[in-house]
Amino acid sequence: MNVIHRIEKWGDTHHPRFLDIIRILLGVFLLLKGLGFMDNTANLQSLIESRTDITVAPWLLMLLVYYVTFVHMVGGTLIAMGIMTRFSAIMQIPVVFGAVFFINFFQSPFNTDLASSVVALILLVLFAIIGSGRWSIENYLKSCND
Repeated sequence: MNVIHRIEKWGDTHHPRFLDIIRILLGVFLLLKGLGFMDNTANLQSLIESRTDITVAPWLLMLLVYYVTFVHMVGGTLIAMGIMTRFSAIMQIPVVFGAVFFINFFQSPFNTDLASSVVALILLVLFAIIGSGRWSIENYLKSCND
C-alpha cells in the first residue's frame, strides 16, 4: 500500500463530524470569494498587478484572474458538497498560498484578509489530507455502492 492510500485510509477513519461543518463553511467561503472576484475582476487584476514586481502580459494576467475566480467558485462548491474534496483542496492551495504570501502579507498586520487567508490555507491542507468526511456526497455514493 503506497503512501497516498495510507493517508487516505487514515483520513477516512479519523474524521470527526465537526470537521464536516468546517469543510462546508470553508467551501461556502471560497465560493463567495470567487463570486466576489467575478463581480469585480478589475479590482482583482489591479491587486495582482500592484503586488508583482514582474511585468506580466495582459492576456496572462487575465488568465490568472479567471483561473483564481474559477478555482474558487468550482472548488468551493465541490468542497462544500464533499465531492472530490482532496482534489479541490489541492487545486485551491496554490491560489490561497499566493494570496497569503504575495498579496495579503504586505498589507497591515491587522488585516482580516491575511487572517482569513491563513486559516483557509491551513484548512485546505487539512482537507487535502483527511478528505471529505461522513457528511458528504462522496461518502453517500460510497455507501450506496457497498
